[in-house]
Amino acid sequence: MSGLRTRRARPLTPTERVLRLRRRISLLFALTSAVGLIAMGVLAVRSDSGRWREQLDHAMDSDSSWALGLLETDADGRLDTAVLADNLNIDCPPLTVLLVDGADPADLTVQHAPAEPCLAVSRGVVLEAGRAAARAEEPRGFDRRTADGTAVRVFALPFYAAEAADDEGPQGVLVTTADASAPQDDHRRLVWVVTGGCAVLVLLSAAVGHVLSGRAVRPALAALGQQEAFLADAAHDLRTPAASLRTLAETALRGETDGVDVHRRTLRLAEGMGRLVDGLLTRARLMSGTAVPARQPLRLDQLVEAVVGEAEESAAEEHRIRIQAEDTVVAADPDLVRRAVGNLLGNALGHGHAPGVPADVVVTVTRDGTVTVEDAGPGLPPEVAGALFERFRSGSGSTGLGLSIASWVAHAHGGSLTAGPGERGGARFVLRLPARER
Repeated sequence: MSGLRTRRARPLTPTERVLRLRRRISLLFALTSAVGLIAMGVLAVRSDSGRWREQLDHAMDSDSSWALGLLETDADGRLDTAVLADNLNIDCPPLTVLLVDGADPADLTVQHAPAEPCLAVSRGVVLEAGRAAARAEEPRGFDRRTADGTAVRVFALPFYAAEAADDEGPQGVLVTTADASAPQDDHRRLVWVVTGGCAVLVLLSAAVGHVLSGRAVRPALAALGQQEAFLADAAHDLRTPAASLRTLAETALRGETDGVDVHRRTLRLAEGMGRLVDGLLTRARLMSGTAVPARQPLRLDQLVEAVVGEAEESAAEEHRIRIQAEDTVVAADPDLVRRAVGNLLGNALGHGHAPGVPADVVVTVTRDGTVTVEDAGPGLPPEVAGALFERFRSGSGSTGLGLSIASWVAHAHGGSLTAGPGERGGARFVLRLPARER
């Protein structure tokens, strides 16, 4: 038994559990609709089945009552069926007169039967219907078939002597037959229509339930997607400062740097990581709708100059950054705009130059709230131009979130971010923010 292993099922992810819940909601919606539709269909079919039988029985009851009006009373006060038989020499509708022969109402004899009825049923069927009506002392109707298989309705109406006592049974039974093939065909068509309609409505309700359940679980799926995006963004943005902090700590342990400088650089890295975490949390709240951008009057030119200054101080290589800024005021969130401009500038410094050659970046700020970052590198590869601002894509083919975050910041402020070829052969990114009216 030691060689046997049980394979444990893989636990479902939160997204898979939400999708399974959606399927169950759709199935429950479809089953509930099916039960209701089937119940209504059954009621409709049963109601129609009773309706056409009642109509035929009513018509035959009228014919039988007319025939009974021909009965006459003999000297003993009993009905003279001979007169009735003489006036019923017709073949359609076929009328058969049965008389009670004895104390038992079920003991019937045929007094009169049509010679060539239009609907011929066996004598046993006629006697069976007559006995049932005589025992019950009230009219009875039955579904039967003729010898050639035609569907008919057999109706039996008991009649009494003119001076019969209250406890005296019927004197006889009048049995007639009507063609039921047409009503049964109509009823059969109704059954098919109801069945097909119920099937179509069940499928339609299942589709509607699937759509409604999709809308119901959409917020949950969006929240899960935002959670996964936040974790990916956090891992991306914290990877570089965490690696720098580890390298700095290893260098300090080897004693290759001054302790004061190590502490200063460690503090700067910790502050940067704190800003990154705050930015990620702010972005997550904004994307989830729990917060909105804190728009305020902002000197865009000064903010860009500060971002360029920080980039020049932290650059490991002798990159060249030139800035041309006009006095510009926009209504925006300073932290988010700083992050967007920093991502654009970092992308230009990291990917906008050939290996071993310092980057040459020109940053321009105009009065209409436009920030242009242009490099002199190899430009944008055609295969990534269409998906440049998607998560985990960049112009050099490496993974990253910088451009996607910058694009999101632009759209969150009602602006835009576009990319294209620059005048010097490199890439040009244009960030447009709505300028504040003065």
